[in-house]
Amino acid sequence: MPELIGPLVLFAAAMALTPGPNNIMVTASAANFGFRRVVPHMAGVTLGFAFMILAVGLGLSGLFQAEPRLHLALKYLGAAYLLYLAWRIARAAGGDGAPGNGRPIGFLAGAAFQWINPKAWIIAVGAMTTYTTVGGSMLTEMTVISAIFAAITFPSLALWAMFGAGLGQWLERPWARNAFNWTMAALLLLSLVPAFR
Repeated sequence: MPELIGPLVLFAAAMALTPGPNNIMVTASAANFGFRRVVPHMAGVTLGFAFMILAVGLGLSGLFQAEPRLHLALKYLGAAYLLYLAWRIARAAGGDGAPGNGRPIGFLAGAAFQWINPKAWIIAVGAMTTYTTVGGSMLTEMTVISAIFAAITFPSLALWAMFGAGLGQWLERPWARNAFNWTMAALLLLSLVPAFR
């Protein structure tokens, strides 16, 4: 597996930095609540995703292959939850558009979201099938993959949160904040499209 570490790091960076549900939610949340209040969400995503990768590598993907209806149910549950989160993002500014109304997504919700995030599943299964070796220790290799993703995910989310927090300073007018929130909600909904093709 050592020869796969470099390509794995590049894969993890590409996946963590590209837009997806987690990055969109963190950006919108930081724009509305500030960087510090989004740190628990980022920590939840990071640890939740690392744990999910480990679980996928240790057999959860086999369960979905054996029972495809479970995967389909999870897909629809995830879509419903994304709709709910899109609504929360769209309404984050409240009636007066002032930043900080409501509360950002927390650690547990950020961690739990990974289990219904279509992009997270694609990445986890892709990493497992591409960066493990035949005859290698699956536990060791999946632990390394999880650790690499955790090390890359948090800084990537922090970049998106800094971008969102910077945007938040420009969104003082209620109409601008509402337009931003509705745009981010629409982008979150668009991130569902690949899962249902």
